[in-house]
Amino acid sequence: MIDVFGSKRSGGSPTTEGPPSRPKRIRRRLSAYRTARREQRSERPPPRVAVPSFFTLMNMLCGFLALTQVLESAYVMACWLIVVAGFFDLLDGIMARLTDTDSPFGVQLDSLSDIVSFGIAPSFVIYGYALSAFGPLGMIVAALPALCGGVRLARYNLTASTSDKEGFEGLPIPGQAIAIVALILTAENSTWGQVLALESLHVILPVVIVLAGLMVSSIRFGAIPTPTLQYVRAHPRKTTVYLLAGVLIVGLREFGLLIVLAVYLLHGIGQALYQLGEALTTPAPKIQSDPS
Repeated sequence: MIDVFGSKRSGGSPTTEGPPSRPKRIRRRLSAYRTARREQRSERPPPRVAVPSFFTLMNMLCGFLALTQVLESAYVMACWLIVVAGFFDLLDGIMARLTDTDSPFGVQLDSLSDIVSFGIAPSFVIYGYALSAFGPLGMIVAALPALCGGVRLARYNLTASTSDKEGFEGLPIPGQAIAIVALILTAENSTWGQVLALESLHVILPVVIVLAGLMVSSIRFGAIPTPTLQYVRAHPRKTTVYLLAGVLIVGLREFGLLIVLAVYLLHGIGQALYQLGEALTTPAPKIQSDPS
């Protein structure tokens, strides 16, 4: 006879084991499922990554809110939201270095946030503010910050693990976005609006093209350092310059932001031109021919 567990009885002879019962099969499947889940958890980023990732997500949220403000024609509010996104982007980088949580997960999430806040949002802002009146040409030019920003981020992701932490090849995408924003805010909130004349295609066209081109160029621009005591002691002059830049932005707001961005861009371009001139005026080393 067969009992409820599926084992076979024949008189007084010992029972022989048959196929595993349903409860045993379920327990084995649950055990295999838990093992697979543990292996998946080991591949997840550590919990400390949540600290900089929070600021990264706030960066993306500000970019989304900027897009909604453009739909309402609130261009000044959209610009300030992009500035706040830049502040969160700065914080997430600082927190990642301070907590030593640089990871591929953080790099990818940061890039996705940056393309929203500093690529698509500035393109949308500049199109609605100045370029929508120029038809298809305005659309193409307005798309350049997003397109070149995507190329810039993809190139950075490929070299993030080996790149120099003191600087970047090509203008960082937040720098391009903040430059556009600073121009719009200065034109709207000061008497410089008529001087800047951003509504003119002859002004806004070269500005957008140059900023987009700088992102995909090979010109090196400096990186904002981690504010540690070791860095302050090693680089007192740079620290003073960064503090002065912060005071200008806080004190003069959009005009201070425009001054800081202009100096930052001119410094990078000036260094590149100096190195190019030095290379052109330095005699090339003679190539020794092989005697054999």
